[in-house]
Amino acid sequence: MFRLPELSWVHALLLFLLVPLSLSASDCIPIEEARQHVGETRCVIGKVIRVKLGARGVHFLDFCEDQMACSFTVVIFSGDLKDVGDVRRLAGRTIEIRGAVKIYDDRPEIILKRISQITGGAAMIPSLPKNYDVENRGHYSAGRMRPTKKPAKTKATPNPTATYGDVESADTPE
Repeated sequence: MFRLPELSWVHALLLFLLVPLSLSASDCIPIEEARQHVGETRCVIGKVIRVKLGARGVHFLDFCEDQMACSFTVVIFSGDLKDVGDVRRLAGRTIEIRGAVKIYDDRPEIILKRISQITGGAAMIPSLPKNYDVENRGHYSAGRMRPTKKPAKTKATPNPTATYGDVESADTPE
């Protein structure tokens, strides 16, 4: 009869911890295969080369040096940055992102709306700094608004050469 070798509790624990990690990583597809899965909710894995700031505070995660030739992108709208966090910290990291794969400008993309869409170590990005103004295209806020100072009132000084009313010259007869 066939017998399995006995496992120590340490080996059993390692097997219990490592098997789910290997299974979860296996369902992610590389960015090059995203086009074949348009319309599906998938996990896509890739290394973020840079985080780019677009118009109206929209952030893009670029996975290629040449963004226009890249086969995939991730979009984060300014209103979602509060729920996602400081996406600038993702530059240089390999991320796994889960979401609906859509086509925009003939390129597959996933819209990142929540930090829970990112799995792995990249999900530990910090929240946005308190003074980060997402409505101001991602620039830091200048601070509190202060009321403008009222201009100081100045008294008008009379002009000594000015004439007022009818002035008669001294050589005119009366």
